[in-house]
Amino acid sequence: MTDNTILITGGTSGIGRALAEAFHDRGNQVIVTGRRRDLLTEICDQRPDIVGLHLDLNDSRSIKVAASAVRDRFPDLNVLIANAGVSCSEDVTSADWNASAGEDIVETNILGVLRTVAAFLPILKLQKSATIMATSSALAFVPRADFPTYCASKAFLHTWLISLRHQLRNMPVDVLELSPPYVQTELTGHAQASDPRAMPLAAYVQAVMEMLEKGQHPRGELLLQRDEPRRFAERDGTFDDLFAAMNPA
Repeated sequence: MTDNTILITGGTSGIGRALAEAFHDRGNQVIVTGRRRDLLTEICDQRPDIVGLHLDLNDSRSIKVAASAVRDRFPDLNVLIANAGVSCSEDVTSADWNASAGEDIVETNILGVLRTVAAFLPILKLQKSATIMATSSALAFVPRADFPTYCASKAFLHTWLISLRHQLRNMPVDVLELSPPYVQTELTGHAQASDPRAMPLAAYVQAVMEMLEKGQHPRGELLLQRDEPRRFAERDGTFDDLFAAMNPA
């Protein structure tokens, strides 16, 4: 929880930024990446010890440049938090629906995570102890039907992280999956940030830090207790009821 060198993608807003600040408060060297240079400047102005690094996960050259910079400046990097993600609703019944929004989600939420891990895993493997954490979602287990590609992208990450964890089992690299509930961020727009149905961001990140401090991540999963019914819906035979409650006809 302290004295680490941590890189967080999508670290300029939402859960990523809150995690960056929480880890910074605990005495870690934090590097945040993002596409928007103005947001990188803002967080670095507010916290000069945090390092901002421009990174576009959809641009192979940008990834190579960022990875090279980290190798040169931060060879002790031992924690990677692949947090960058996008979301939007999709109405396939609409006459003008097409795959463009879904393709954008897949590009960032799936390929972006794969590219991130591929770029920085070689550095992590050099450390005595390292951790990869990727941001999934509780919607990976029971989807919101109006966000089909977003939920599917998180289901992909859940399965992929299980395999990654298994392959790295004999290396000193832990693999964790962060599965947030509906949190007050701007992931889906400004309204979500103030939606009373969503969990306050500060409360969620505090809960995450407490789980990490106590090592409470069975199966490598950081999941709130209230989200366990969704996590085990298939096993418990409650999937149909939960899906119907989340997606009323």
